[in-house]
Amino acid sequence: MRLFLRDQLPLIGFYLLQLLLVPCVYWLSGEDRPMRIVLYGILLSTVVLIVFLTVRYFQLHQYYRVLQHPQRLVQEPFQSLGNAPVAEALQELMHELERNRQNEISQLRSHNEQQVVFMNRWVHQMKTPLSIIQLTLEDVEDTTAGSIQDELDKIRKGLEMVLHSSRLEQFEGDFRVELLSLPEVVRSSIAENRRLFIRRGITPDIRMDNDLQVYSDSKWLRFMFTQILTNAVNYSASKAGKKVVITAYMKEKRIVLDIQDQGIGISAEDIHRVFNPYFTGERGRQYHESTGMGLYLVREISSRLGNQIELFSKPDEGTLVRFSWMDRK
Repeated sequence: MRLFLRDQLPLIGFYLLQLLLVPCVYWLSGEDRPMRIVLYGILLSTVVLIVFLTVRYFQLHQYYRVLQHPQRLVQEPFQSLGNAPVAEALQELMHELERNRQNEISQLRSHNEQQVVFMNRWVHQMKTPLSIIQLTLEDVEDTTAGSIQDELDKIRKGLEMVLHSSRLEQFEGDFRVELLSLPEVVRSSIAENRRLFIRRGITPDIRMDNDLQVYSDSKWLRFMFTQILTNAVNYSASKAGKKVVITAYMKEKRIVLDIQDQGIGISAEDIHRVFNPYFTGERGRQYHESTGMGLYLVREISSRLGNQIELFSKPDEGTLVRFSWMDRK
């Protein structure tokens, strides 16, 4: 109602101006008309104006109601706005905009799916030459073989990150929830990265009961653990006796998994941004291998799998990454 009255203010203003002009015209013309005739004319025109505004309001009340709450029009672009010409014109405009938007979304979705398919094929094609190089490297007895193996591992992990990043947008169609043994998934992730642990001289220290189980997807869970373990090893000082401690326990009806390293830690100004995409921070810039995507992907996957993730760290005191799941037994 308020918006309708504001929109009709010019009409009401011109009407009031007319009420002033009509008596002035009579006075200037010299006609001696009784005041009651002038007042009758004013009353009659006022009634006509009120009837017009009332009819106009009932024609356009839906139109003005929607304009007062534009989010409703965005959420329901095909709702009726009334049968007045201006309302029908706006409704047709919104229909056309919505059709264009849906077409653009469809094109973007199709383009994204093509990119994902291409990326998946490319990653799998790259794995073939990597496997051949790996087999060839096993027959090489040279001091450079270890360095080549290190670079192969980096390429392989990079390809896995690209693959999982491309699949993230289609996550709902690429996961399967099942009851998993948490110790088995952790040990599998450590086994996949055993060369990295050996090369850096870091020892994994597993402290958990074998009966701990969580509902999750094994593939995505291993990927998350691999990212955290890789960070824990890469950002640990290369000194003998350094460990990555993996601890699991029950806490207030939740299963908690802590991965604690003894590395360089994260500065206070960076700790609240480490989950942002492409953020490497001060410590990450010291290690040129950082891409800034690992923790971002871990957080996104965690939110989709329904587990919580927290990070605690202090410079030169190491970093603790904590996963937790509801105990659904």
